[in-house]
Amino acid sequence: MNLFSRRHACGLAAFLILAAFSESTPACGAAPRLDEAINDSLDWLVAKQSRRGSWSANEGRYPTAITALAGTALLMEGSTSSQGPRAEPIRRAVDYLLARARPNGLIGDPKGDDRYTYGHGFSMLFLSQVLGEEDDLRRREELVRVLTAAVEFSGRAQTKDGGWGYVSAKDGDDFDEGSTTITQVQGLRGCRNAGIPVPREILDKAIGYIHRCTMDDGGVQYSSKGGGGRPAISAAAIASLFNAGEEDDTHVPRMLTYAERHLGNIANNSFGHWHYAHYYYAQVMYREGGEAWETYRSQIEKRLLGEIQRDRDGRFWPQGYIGSAYTTATNLTILQLERGTLPIYQR
Repeated sequence: MNLFSRRHACGLAAFLILAAFSESTPACGAAPRLDEAINDSLDWLVAKQSRRGSWSANEGRYPTAITALAGTALLMEGSTSSQGPRAEPIRRAVDYLLARARPNGLIGDPKGDDRYTYGHGFSMLFLSQVLGEEDDLRRREELVRVLTAAVEFSGRAQTKDGGWGYVSAKDGDDFDEGSTTITQVQGLRGCRNAGIPVPREILDKAIGYIHRCTMDDGGVQYSSKGGGGRPAISAAAIASLFNAGEEDDTHVPRMLTYAERHLGNIANNSFGHWHYAHYYYAQVMYREGGEAWETYRSQIEKRLLGEIQRDRDGRFWPQGYIGSAYTTATNLTILQLERGTLPIYQR
């Protein structure tokens, strides 16, 4: 994913932003309080949900992935699909994704979801967190059926090197790529935690893939074929190892050193995919806990609250390439980690 962060100031910058976002106004003056920003941004997501229950990126792209990410952000507030102030939009998101499930197990539409493994992985993550709190027996059975088939699809889509590409191994000539691999690992771990059978060999192959992609300096490269270390993929790889119960993995210390060198300075924009990188790095730091987390948390909250924008539907974070629903959902995930509501993110 291509992610670009933007700082929005007052004065002339405000005029330029208004020209690009006709209904939005920059957050001039004091930044909002954390709880206020979270609540207003959740409201913004709800207002932007389609009647079908979905969200999408710019030009209607990535509907499955963005719906799963937005639904996860709503879950982190503490609501479920049946209880809480945002139960209805969560339920509609679940309905939408269940309707996207195909007979072969893929959650998504190869024709409508560019790089469909992103949507598949994020959907497994979201729906597995829903399953744990679902109290309707019929809906639980449907979730179990869809997630069981989704796990089987992921197993078939895995490349011979243990990773995943933007599409299944068969559709993509066995091409693999780090970020989609991480998405699958987190989704599969979420399913396993929720009681869905996940063959251990799938996760073992994925962990082996991450090991082979980890360079001497701790950076995780783009693909098993090369591509150099990437801060965003490196942070995501650490988070996925933690999710897989591999906190004591011998590769982790140097991976953490590499990630801290590139991501420890919140103001560093020298690498690509800033929001994506910190979406995962925040998970890593939260799991680390202690003073390291508190320092990072203070810095990331200050930056995100300083960049938030407002329109008539609430507060949001603009992002040029993917879109505001994506950026708002990922930033809300970062800002709500401390609530500890979802098993996949808990310490």
